[in-house]
Amino acid sequence: MSLFPGKKKPRPLWTLFPAAVFFLSTVLVLGATGWAQSLQSAEIASSPNPVGSGARALGMGGAFIGVADDATAASWNPGGLTQLECPEISAVGTAVLRSEDNLFPDHSEASEKQTVSRGGLNYLSAACPLVVADTNVVASLNYQHLYDFTREWNTRLHSEGLKQAWKVDQGGGLYALGIALGVQVSPRLAVGCTLNLWEDLLYRNGWEQVIRTRNRVRDILGDLHRVNHYVRNRYDFSGWNVNVGALWNLTEHLSLGLVFKSPFTAELAHRTTSVIRYLPYPAYRQVNFLDEELDMPMSYGVGLGYRFSDKLTAALDVSRTQWEDFVYRSARGREFSPVSGLPLGKSRIEATTQVRAGFERLFIRPGFVVPLRAGGFYDPAPAEGGHDPYYGFSLGSGIGVGRTVWDIAYQVRLGTDVGSSIVRPQRFSQDVCEHTLFTSLIVHF
Repeated sequence: MSLFPGKKKPRPLWTLFPAAVFFLSTVLVLGATGWAQSLQSAEIASSPNPVGSGARALGMGGAFIGVADDATAASWNPGGLTQLECPEISAVGTAVLRSEDNLFPDHSEASEKQTVSRGGLNYLSAACPLVVADTNVVASLNYQHLYDFTREWNTRLHSEGLKQAWKVDQGGGLYALGIALGVQVSPRLAVGCTLNLWEDLLYRNGWEQVIRTRNRVRDILGDLHRVNHYVRNRYDFSGWNVNVGALWNLTEHLSLGLVFKSPFTAELAHRTTSVIRYLPYPAYRQVNFLDEELDMPMSYGVGLGYRFSDKLTAALDVSRTQWEDFVYRSARGREFSPVSGLPLGKSRIEATTQVRAGFERLFIRPGFVVPLRAGGFYDPAPAEGGHDPYYGFSLGSGIGVGRTVWDIAYQVRLGTDVGSSIVRPQRFSQDVCEHTLFTSLIVHF
């Protein structure tokens, strides 16, 4: 046997075709699925604007900053907590049905209506009034679900040399444990603060997006092949911020509420998994663990509440969220807009202004009280180069017997020709119709 073997014979050119087919087909598939994968990592399916909780408040259209007279005040305006006269506990649940009528002008076969439903906890609280040094003080502990990421899409795409079916499963949410304190500064003025801890408690604090694509690709030889691609992004979210509020009784009937929700930088533990398989070859799998950050924007608002009598209250809120400060920072330090996915210097995201109005009418009878509530709102979402106009209305009622109050509210949120920033660079828009049912139980002690 020779210690120095000769040169290997060159492989016939035809043996390189499978590798070339695999490479070119994979490039084609990844290019075609790029628009599916460009669904933004922080795409919030519910309203992205930070609002409070409670069936009563949301039955009034979410106009509650200038009223804030129950335990949900910690999420609307913690200055209003001082209006509580006795200890109370409350729980709020929600059920959501959302439909998204998607339009892809360049791919009519992908234009379909997608529907998703979910239910769960919206709010938990316990509040206790105290007297400290002759000052009215109210402390409360609150757990709130603020953002929902639930979305399910099933659709297909046809283009030259490619037939593709893709499925998007997105879920999770962001929750905050609030530790709140309200203090009566004077007979007409109260202030308060809520410390929000965004951590894993009753639920995992974060979201996950899974995109599955099944492809039939015509290769460079004209033959059809199957290529499957799986991408999973999981984000675990943690951080803290504060809500600072004040409630000022301008007159016997008119109250003014102010609230400021501070910006903060959240830590994102990001795990990404990618699997691609070109049948019949073995799958290629890649897993990465990344430490990233998400800058959450500040929000502030003003509200007016007017009590015509003990039976009738009207309210108006105006609030603003600085979405231009909403920034995704990658593990390499690069900054992007989570709304559009564009680098921060090329993105044009603007602040949004929300307007909410509503009323509450009480029908007082011996032994029980029945409320009637209604309201409307304009709730735009951030979008590249402007905003997406969302609006809606709500109705609510319930019954109060003794120390127990049960409330229920229905809300519909509508958006027409919105969502252009969700899938880029493809031309895309959607009509959204979201139905939400809120129910709450409050027990006074």
